[in-house]
Amino acid sequence: MKTEKEKVICGIQQVGIGVEDLQTSWKWYNKHFNIQIPIVDDEGVAERMLPYTGGKPQPRHAILAISQRGGGGFEIWQPQGRKVVYPKEPLRLGDYGINICKVKAKDVQRAYNYFKDNDIKILSSISVSPLGIEHFYLQDPWGNVFEIEQDDYCFLNVDQVTGGSNGVVIGVSDMDKSIDFYNKLLDYDIIAFDETDVFDDFGDVLGGKCKMRRVELKRSKPVCGPLSDLMGSSHLELMQNLDIEAHKTLEGRYWGDPGFIHLCFDVRNMDKVHEVAKALGHDFVCDSGDDFDMGDANGHFTYVEDPDGTLIEFVETFKIPVIRKLGISINLKNRDDYKPLPRIITKALRFMKVSFD
Repeated sequence: MKTEKEKVICGIQQVGIGVEDLQTSWKWYNKHFNIQIPIVDDEGVAERMLPYTGGKPQPRHAILAISQRGGGGFEIWQPQGRKVVYPKEPLRLGDYGINICKVKAKDVQRAYNYFKDNDIKILSSISVSPLGIEHFYLQDPWGNVFEIEQDDYCFLNVDQVTGGSNGVVIGVSDMDKSIDFYNKLLDYDIIAFDETDVFDDFGDVLGGKCKMRRVELKRSKPVCGPLSDLMGSSHLELMQNLDIEAHKTLEGRYWGDPGFIHLCFDVRNMDKVHEVAKALGHDFVCDSGDDFDMGDANGHFTYVEDPDGTLIEFVETFKIPVIRKLGISINLKNRDDYKPLPRIITKALRFMKVSFD
């Protein structure tokens, strides 16, 4: 008996980061966050992002790379043919959009020592997060804030200080409305922490001395799908700043300008995802349709806006390269919606590793 298809949110595929100089940023993230396996390296024109690029197609160069230790990747995105625009004022915790990218580390003290020894700007001491795990904050050379937090999961057990992303911090204006959105559409149905206070673990993160309603969301459903072993579990942290007049992180700027530009989820059965999103009043925008090529990869991508306009991307992946030099790719279209690919296949991705000394 054929089972009816349903919406499947597999896990966090990547966090989008707009940059001014792709090669410089790619080398920095590659070296310091071990984002070393490029799945996509593509130059082209973003023809479907018109609502967020001034109504004009945007030439761009993008690299989507992941960590051997697993977790969500980084999609490093450089607009071309125009000068990028940085925020007029530094972003504050609680501004509407993605404030912080979470990065997993097995040994937080080792990670702290590494970043300190490499003269990277550390914003806080190591402390215990609301989830009861060790964490600290740092800033990259372009002002983006990252949270390094303890996470034992790894895809390949390689000796690296950090893995990929296991979540983000998102600034919101109406906490209850946002909790409902991330629960019903993205399956973050567990409220693991919900308190209002001035929290001392933010250190020197701008806006971190303000009174916040702070909510941690987790999923009761396990990660699933063909690429789930690569991603691992995730959680989201919603932040409502009660002391400031918050602004959108991309206010007065285009999508692709420097900073965190989207949070992307790997999904299955995009039509079912669409049904749920539309019913919630968050219809798809910038929909690619069923057959979109990006370098050696192929799939269906689209976006929705959260209640504050933060862009959430959905990607249903149909094909990815496994050993690029040999022209070997894998077709994911007819794979089981819940089972991970055999590890003998996904482990072959390590042969695409790129590192800069």
